[in-house]
Amino acid sequence: MSIVYFVPLGLGFLLLVVGFVMSRRSSSSLVEERLGISDEPVEVTEGVSKRKSPVGEALTRVLAQRGVGAGLSTQLAQADLKLTVGEFIAATVVLVIVASALAFVLAGDVLIVGVVVLAGIFLPRFYLKRLRGQRLKNFNDQLGDALNLIVNSLRAGYSVLQAMESVAQEMGPPMSVEFGRVHQEVQLGLTLEDALAHMTRRITSEDLDMTVTAINVQREVGGNLAEVLDSISHTIRERVRIRGEIRALTSYGRGAGTMLSAIPIILSGCIYTIQPDFMSAMFTHTCGYILTAAAVSGIVLGYVIIRKIVNIDI
Repeated sequence: MSIVYFVPLGLGFLLLVVGFVMSRRSSSSLVEERLGISDEPVEVTEGVSKRKSPVGEALTRVLAQRGVGAGLSTQLAQADLKLTVGEFIAATVVLVIVASALAFVLAGDVLIVGVVVLAGIFLPRFYLKRLRGQRLKNFNDQLGDALNLIVNSLRAGYSVLQAMESVAQEMGPPMSVEFGRVHQEVQLGLTLEDALAHMTRRITSEDLDMTVTAINVQREVGGNLAEVLDSISHTIRERVRIRGEIRALTSYGRGAGTMLSAIPIILSGCIYTIQPDFMSAMFTHTCGYILTAAAVSGIVLGYVIIRKIVNIDI
């Protein structure tokens, strides 16, 4: 095999190493960036090194100037990934380069390389979406118990901020992480309203929005916050219970939708591996293109319809 084939692989590996080394950042600078204290590299004292991420910062500045990346920045915060927009995009580019180079060296098939490139582009976003969904689900499952703890703390004479600190200390992530951030942001000088607004930006939950609204209203007009939060906590716990029952009842439909969508793809891959000439007409002839497009459209449409049927909002 010619050494030329290893050039893209070596280049991708070099970019991966450089990106990893240059993306190492101190936790203090990350907190300041998330709070919006400074847009420039920050001096950190007490023996902590300066923030070192010139590649990620350059990409982030370019994307910000073009008005791109705000949505991705919110998604990274919601997934609790300690990356900037530039670093995430740089990591995706490196992944595509390395994966495509490996596919070209090992397989030497342009079709396989194209599939790997598409996978390298969409898999990081899929992974990010999965992290966001799983974190939101865990947060919603814990929110009822967290509100119950806040109510008990308020009735015991704690302030709202002290009650949130007790949630950060007593409960597990992601609930402890989010309320810990609220407490930390207030200690750094932000108002409680701003800190709660930051939490609602990271956690897109209707139950959390209702809770934050109740806290903000109570701080403005007064009232018995413990009773209000107790009522909200009961509603949230009942919603979580009903959602779990519905998920159990619709598990067969979700599994069937996934299986029916995966079987044609797996079968086509097996046939292409065993008998490539038999499947080559699907990618070399006009009729094959039409049949492939129709098959893919049917699979996607069927999967979407099944997911819509079994996805019941509470």
